[in-house]
Amino acid sequence: MAKVGITDTILRDAHQSLVATRMTTEEMLPALHKLDEVGFHSLECWGGATFDACLRFLDEDPWERLRLLRREMPKTKLQMLFRGQNMLGYRHYADDVVKYFVQKSVANGIDIIRIFDALNDIRNLETSIKAARAEEGAHVQVAMSYTVSPVHDIEYFVKYAKELENTGADSICIKDMAGLLTPYATYDLVKALKETIKIPVQVHSHFTAGLADMVLMKAVEAGADVIDTALSPLALGTSHPATESMVAALQGTPYDTGLDLVQLNEVAADFEPLRIKYLESGLLSSKIMKADVNALIYQVPGGMLSNLLSQLKQAGKEDKLDEVLAEVPRVRADAGYPPLVTPSSQIVGTQAVYNVIMGERYKMVTKEFRGLVRGEYGKPPVEIDADFRKQIIGDEEPIDCRPADLLKDELDEMRQKMAQWYEQEEDVLTYAQFGNVAEKFFEKRRNAKYGIDGKHADEAQKVHPV
Repeated sequence: MAKVGITDTILRDAHQSLVATRMTTEEMLPALHKLDEVGFHSLECWGGATFDACLRFLDEDPWERLRLLRREMPKTKLQMLFRGQNMLGYRHYADDVVKYFVQKSVANGIDIIRIFDALNDIRNLETSIKAARAEEGAHVQVAMSYTVSPVHDIEYFVKYAKELENTGADSICIKDMAGLLTPYATYDLVKALKETIKIPVQVHSHFTAGLADMVLMKAVEAGADVIDTALSPLALGTSHPATESMVAALQGTPYDTGLDLVQLNEVAADFEPLRIKYLESGLLSSKIMKADVNALIYQVPGGMLSNLLSQLKQAGKEDKLDEVLAEVPRVRADAGYPPLVTPSSQIVGTQAVYNVIMGERYKMVTKEFRGLVRGEYGKPPVEIDADFRKQIIGDEEPIDCRPADLLKDELDEMRQKMAQWYEQEEDVLTYAQFGNVAEKFFEKRRNAKYGIDGKHADEAQKVHPV
């Protein structure tokens, strides 16, 4: 069989999972040339929360980061994570914005776009899949949000994968964001996928419950083409299995990755000072580095668990955690069994907290939960009971179409709104997703360019008239 490919996540998901996406471009720079020489299948380095974090916390232009990564790593395929109709933001965007974002991502250096939808609603993926396929050379990987429920069985995922293949996916990823995959379940699922679809299968599993290295091993034995790992300084915990360990485990077998352990060790050494720095600053917590079996017991992602506890602490109801954990699956069932990934995990979790604290289920309903039940995020895996939907949304009209069908084109309007900040065409997309956060970044950028006091702001506004 062909060698197993490795996608390393240290430049995106690894530090997103462990240190809240705080790795700066400057911290990445020393290792980039070495990473480029390794021979990875791809490097996941953009998308997800990196875009938001660059603007909100690091005062960096995410587009400039992408261009630098492309320039410094010309040999390796660069990969991003893209939330379908949500792009990298937190609502659905009009089709013209989605298409333009995909176009600009590829133009600035992305080779592989991993697209997913929180509800596995294929309607929310179609625009971005078509847009990516229209970009010459772009590889469209569609990720299935993996979860466990009475309806999420092998048949469900195989059927979904076949639909994605027919829609235009170049490869399929099993995206296990909560670390719920178990080794033998993985073997059966990958085997079934390989028997059904003709495109490559990739497996992405977080180490949260301590099973992900075994999960990847069984995935490889079942025929997985590519696996996601992270270089050891930022591996394990809520991140991914260590790249070096998986390469060593497969060495000398029919699944040999062909990667050099000595070379990997040298690259990892460049990131070790960052690990120490993050530990000393408190950014990297020892709490998230231990295996958390609660992820399997409650089927709740680690980040969601800590968020629930935080909400209960604020309400002085920490003793109610067990009740909330028992309520989460009931709320999820009422809402049609959505996978628990951003944003559905926060929506379901918060509603479960309200149900327990108020002492009556759905006495108080959050705006977001009402939107989920109404259909604002798309179609859930199971149709929501009509009486329950009526109870939650009242006289509001339910949304049964693709949510983006209700949105008019936005690009021209966004260009007008942010005209004073325009310096590059990509700024329009930055503003479209992050509004006020983007404006604050644009202002800092302008002031850095024309003087901290911003006295040349008028000239800055004339740089690129719209």
